[in-house]
Amino acid sequence: MIPDGPDVIADLVELGGAGLQIIDLDGAVARPPVGVVLVGVHRAGVIPAAGLDAFDILLSGDRNAPRPWVGVGGAGLDAVIETLRTRAAAQPAAATVAAQVFRMTLDVSFEKALTLESLAYSMLLASGSFRDWRAATPVRDRVDDDPRVLTDLGPDGLRIRLSRSTARNAFDARMRDELVEALSFALDHPDRPQVILSGAGPAFSAGGDLDTFGQATDVSEAHLIRTLRSPARLVRDLGNRITVCLHGACIGAGVEVPAAAGRITARPGTYFRLPEVSMGLIPGAGGTATISRRIGQQRACFMALSGDTIDLETALDWGLVDEVVA
Repeated sequence: MIPDGPDVIADLVELGGAGLQIIDLDGAVARPPVGVVLVGVHRAGVIPAAGLDAFDILLSGDRNAPRPWVGVGGAGLDAVIETLRTRAAAQPAAATVAAQVFRMTLDVSFEKALTLESLAYSMLLASGSFRDWRAATPVRDRVDDDPRVLTDLGPDGLRIRLSRSTARNAFDARMRDELVEALSFALDHPDRPQVILSGAGPAFSAGGDLDTFGQATDVSEAHLIRTLRSPARLVRDLGNRITVCLHGACIGAGVEVPAAAGRITARPGTYFRLPEVSMGLIPGAGGTATISRRIGQQRACFMALSGDTIDLETALDWGLVDEVVA
């Protein structure tokens, strides 16, 4: 039996600088280690174009660096590296698991990628790091009986609107289930209507309702629910029939589900963020599969590990958004 336990984990974490290995790509590169988050850094000169698949994140001092690089500009490069180190040090298990899932997601079918993500997410729900986050984050007692999703079928198609605006359209189980019902109706409709998905209020969606995180009593059952009732899968199945119209905050599930759509528009001021790793988790609404397929696994991994806000200009350049509309 291979030993495990806190001492072994601590040794592995220390090996890569809290789960992170920074490799300078301006010089000769030895074979990178395995088991940590691998970050390739280009500071100046010709941008490397070969041998990049081994890296989880690629940072460049050239602001206009092409995919799969994250161009941050030379002046901000060290600050971004330090942010990644700090976040990985705070949540080494979640950071490493996120990188491992992103490495594999494009090697399997979309369906298998969703399953892979859910299995990893369920495992982390049982982790000590997530339990510590849950214990430190009070659960609010709120009464909220308003409908979560409104639908309107007209001559121009089916309009689906997230309607929990008082909570910035935060996803809870009711919203997930009502959205699944609406998307299933659209998918099975004999007339195959065009679908417009949008959100009411100041934001498309602020992501998962934090008050509901970790409330499942059985993580295996939670895994089955996530895989069997996945809005991201239904959005993907609708293909070019669905357009998602984004505005304001698109955080967590608020970007993970839309990223599966055939077309995404966004209003000025829209922004994006994946905060789950800071909670000891990984994106769990399909984001490792959907976002990677839009912007590439390295940029998606950067979003998840850094937790940085991605502005609309960057999202448009990366392909996370297809069009900016008034």
